[in-house]
Amino acid sequence: EHIAWPILVAWTFFLGALGTLLAIPMKRNMINQERLKFPSGTAAATTLQSLFSEGMEAAKKAKALLWSAIGGAVFPVLIEFNFVKEKVVDQATGAVEWTRSALLPADSAIFDWLPARGTQIVDGQEVAFKPSEWTMVMDHNPVMIAAGALVGMRVAIYMTLGALLLIYGVGPEAYLWTWTSPDGEELRAASQPYRAWKEIGIWLGVPIMVSSGLLSFAFQYKTILRAFTGLRGGTTDQGELEAVIQRTEVPFSWFIWGSLLAGLGVVTVAQVYFEVPFMYGILAVVMTFALALVACRATGETDITPVGAMGKIMQLTYGVLIPQSTTANLMTASITASSAGSAADLLNDLKSGYLLGANPRRQFMAQFAGIFSGTIATVVGFYLLVPDATALNGIGGKAPEFPAPAAQAWRAVAEVFQMGLDNMHPMHRQAIGWGLAIGVVLLLLEKAMPKAKKYLPSATGIGLGLILPFQYPLSMLIGATIAWAWTRKNKKQCEEYLVPIAAGIIAGISLMGVLGAVLNTLVFTT
Repeated sequence: EHIAWPILVAWTFFLGALGTLLAIPMKRNMINQERLKFPSGTAAATTLQSLFSEGMEAAKKAKALLWSAIGGAVFPVLIEFNFVKEKVVDQATGAVEWTRSALLPADSAIFDWLPARGTQIVDGQEVAFKPSEWTMVMDHNPVMIAAGALVGMRVAIYMTLGALLLIYGVGPEAYLWTWTSPDGEELRAASQPYRAWKEIGIWLGVPIMVSSGLLSFAFQYKTILRAFTGLRGGTTDQGELEAVIQRTEVPFSWFIWGSLLAGLGVVTVAQVYFEVPFMYGILAVVMTFALALVACRATGETDITPVGAMGKIMQLTYGVLIPQSTTANLMTASITASSAGSAADLLNDLKSGYLLGANPRRQFMAQFAGIFSGTIATVVGFYLLVPDATALNGIGGKAPEFPAPAAQAWRAVAEVFQMGLDNMHPMHRQAIGWGLAIGVVLLLLEKAMPKAKKYLPSATGIGLGLILPFQYPLSMLIGATIAWAWTRKNKKQCEEYLVPIAAGIIAGISLMGVLGAVLNTLVFTT
C-alpha cells in the first residue's frame, strides 16, 4: 500500500533537512582540517574551474576535460541503454515475452581461469565454483577507475585486499555454515555463493568502518570543540582569517536549532505513522549522526557512501529494541540512510566550494532551498513511476518493472530481526565483534605511527572491500595504479591533467547514465 502523500512529503522533507544540517559540524573536521579528497566534489570543482578559467593552460585543461567527458559518455550508451529488443519463448507453455538489453554486457568473467574456493552440487555432481560466482568480474564501466585515480593507492589497495579476503577467506567459510530460516528450517547458506558473500561481508566490514570512524572523530575532540564554540561568534582580537571564517562558515546555532526542529519532525512522523515510540525515535536521530559521520568519511576517502550498510546497523539495533515491528525496523533505518546521503551530498558540494573559494554559508542556504523542490520531485516521481505494488513486486509471474534490490534486501533483514537478535546467525554476531575490534586496532595503529600512515592498512578501504562487489575495488585499484605510474613518469603533467581527465570521465558517464535511465523508463520499454 502507498503511504498517504502528506505523510510521504513530511517524511521526505524532514529527512532531507536533518541530513543537510548534520553536515554542518562535519565540514570543518573533514574538509578544512583533514582535507579528505571527496572525489566527486573535487571533480565538480575542476569542471567549473576549466569552464570559467582563461588562458592557454586553462584552455588545455578544459579541452582534456571535454574529450574525456565525451569518451566517458560512450560507455553508458553501450552497456546501459536498452536498445536491443528480444523475444523470449517459454518452452513449456509457449508464452512469449519481450525483453530489453544493452548492446554490450556490463561486465565480463575474465578471471574464471583462476581457482575459487567452494563447491556446489549440480545434477548430482560436485562442481567447483567459479570466481565470477563470487562477483570476481571486470566492470566495463570506467567511472570507478576515474574515481580510483583521485582516491589514491592506499585506500584502493586495501579495498581490493578486503574484497579478496571475502572471496577467498570469509565468504567460503560462511557458505559452509548451516543456516536456519525464521520458520526453523535448516538450509545451506545458498545455492550460490553470492548469498553467503552478502550475508557475511556486511557484518564484518561495516563494524570495521563504524568503530574506526567514531574513534577517529573522538580523537578530533579539539577540532570539534573549536567548531562548537568558534561558530557562535568571535572576539575583537581574532585574526583576520578567523574573522573571515566567522562571517562565512555556517553558524553552529543553525545546526542546533535546525537539527532540533528537523529531528522533532522525524520523531513525530515516526511515532504517529510508523510505530516507533517517541524515545526510540530520539535514539534513532542521535545514532544517525554517528552513522552519518562514518558514511561521510567513507565518501570523503573513496567517493562511495555506504548508506545501505549504515542502515543495516540501525536495523540490527531496532531488531533488538522493537523486534516485533518490521515497519519500525525499516523506517528507523531509512532515517540513517536518507540523512547520511543528504549529508554526504552537501559535503561534496562544500568540498567543491572550498577548492574554488566559495562562501560555505551561501552554499548551505542553496542546498537547503533544494530540499523543497527535491521533496516535490521525489514524491511526485515516486507516485508516477510506482502507481501500485506491481511495479516493485511484479504480477502473475512477470518480472517487476523496478526490482529495487536494495529495498528487497532491507525487507529481508527486517523479517529476520522480527524475531529479535537471537534469530541472527552466530557467525554474524562473531563477525560484528571481530569487526569492531579490527577497526579500533587499525585506528590506534595510525595514531601510534603517524609517519607510517600511508603504509598502514586503511580501515575504510578494508571495510568497503568487504561489502562491495569485487569489480568496484578492482576498478579503483586500476585507476589508482594509472595515477601512480603517471606521477612516477611525469609528475608535473600528471598534476595538471589527472583531475581534469578523471573529472571529465565521471561527468560524461554520470550525465549520459541519467539520460539512459530516463530513456529506459520512458522509451526503451517492452
